[in-house]
Amino acid sequence: MTRFIFITGGVVSSLGKGLASAALGAALQARGYKVRLRKLDPYINVDPGTMSPYQHGEVYVTDDGAETDLDLGHYERFTCVDARQSDNVTTGKVYSEVLAKERRGDYLGATVQVIPHITDYIKEFVMGHVGDEDFMLIEIGGTVGDIESLPFLEAIRQLGNELGRERALYMHLTLLPYIPTAGELKTKPTQHSVKELLAVGIQADILLCRADREIPEGERKKIALFCNVPFEAVIPALDVSTIYQVPISYHEQGLDEQVCKRFGLDAPKLDLSRWKEIVERVTKPEGEVTIAIVGKYVSLLDAYKSLSEALTHGGIANSVKVNLVWFDAEVFEREDVVQYLDGVHGILVPGGFGERGTEGKIEAVRFARERNIPYFGICLGMQVAVIEAARNMANIDGAGSTELGKPKEPVVGLMTEWAREGELEKRAKKGDLGGTMRLGAYPCVLAKGSRAFDIYGADEISERHRHRYEVNTSYKLQLEDAGLSFSGMSPDGILPEIVEIPEHPWFVAVQFHPELKSRPFEPHPLFVSFIDAAVQQSRLV
Repeated sequence: MTRFIFITGGVVSSLGKGLASAALGAALQARGYKVRLRKLDPYINVDPGTMSPYQHGEVYVTDDGAETDLDLGHYERFTCVDARQSDNVTTGKVYSEVLAKERRGDYLGATVQVIPHITDYIKEFVMGHVGDEDFMLIEIGGTVGDIESLPFLEAIRQLGNELGRERALYMHLTLLPYIPTAGELKTKPTQHSVKELLAVGIQADILLCRADREIPEGERKKIALFCNVPFEAVIPALDVSTIYQVPISYHEQGLDEQVCKRFGLDAPKLDLSRWKEIVERVTKPEGEVTIAIVGKYVSLLDAYKSLSEALTHGGIANSVKVNLVWFDAEVFEREDVVQYLDGVHGILVPGGFGERGTEGKIEAVRFARERNIPYFGICLGMQVAVIEAARNMANIDGAGSTELGKPKEPVVGLMTEWAREGELEKRAKKGDLGGTMRLGAYPCVLAKGSRAFDIYGADEISERHRHRYEVNTSYKLQLEDAGLSFSGMSPDGILPEIVEIPEHPWFVAVQFHPELKSRPFEPHPLFVSFIDAAVQQSRLV
């Protein structure tokens, strides 16, 4: 029997509902339970694919090609359960599906309303594609009190009644702010948030209270009294030194125990030893390296959330702390890269869209190549590496990308057709932006004897993509003659997936997004190898 845990948030946004959900999932896993996590997002976009990274952070991509909220990255990293398209839905997606049904006449002339049609669709989504999971954790985005979240709250209220207390639990995440002038934590925001939740008919079973310091017993008793929950169900959610300590911290405060108690489960003994080992490696490294990330959205680091975590995982595997130094690529279009990048142990250029900062990224690639500094290019980071090689190694004058204008030599261009699982996929240059990229997992064949082959230890791999432009294979022979090796290709040989420079200490660029598949217990091999190369570089500096 699958039990459903609904996670809501109150007081303010950005309290960490996604991380809390992932940590609870990890703790329940450590007790031997099978879990799956889902996210209900109130915004009206169909998905985050067309949203600015400055507003929403990164777009997380699943194997089956869904563009989703970044919290699904937390879910995967903490539970190692691959997310699916059925694990994330938005208001926009709900309404578009309901309206499509109305247009087809599926409602048989009924007046289509929020209740029951919208809420019924949400309930169907929550209950759909549920297998043999012991727990389904359903996070509702936004903050209680937001207009946008009301249909989702109504839907989970109804589900609570339909499932019964033996199968449904409500967990509410709130904030206890510390007022320095008063010298105390304030419980009133939490009380008001719980009251707001009660106004839509939901009584919280467990309160997860975010605070930057210990919560006195008296304050917890006060919260329990006014919020109508047991004292033991008021769980402190305190700041920790690394996010990988969160499952341990929440367990120590009794969160997973309260969940099991609420459902009347005789919970198996919990084993968090592997989490403790990860925390030990993160907090007590044997050395450190400095990695420069030359990107476009560096003013909001959530835009590169999976990337920074994957680099941390590479550090864990090599027992070193990875210090990240973020650079806006536009700076390198105005100033000499040497004054910024001299002395770093590795350079990484991540994905991105649009022309801004591209020439700066190319300069960063050139610096890494000429100075023999480990270079890792991801998505656009591979495309600019190919452009740099075309210009400065193969002497192809005017090399560029059609994404950025009309170059004389389009070494990177728009791909309008490709094969996926035996079927032809097509895209139009002036078509919709949302959901029209090469999305999700695609296979890649590795060249034997290449660095990529040695890193993966396999002939064929599968990696997740999110891009619209591809390296033009018409220039492949010229580039290979100049010293750039195409070490990974699509099985049909049409789409370049990995390039490298064999004569360089470590120069690898990939068209896909390997950071999306890296987990603390299963660090992605490319990041492990890249950080190892940075460690070697640090010994030369």
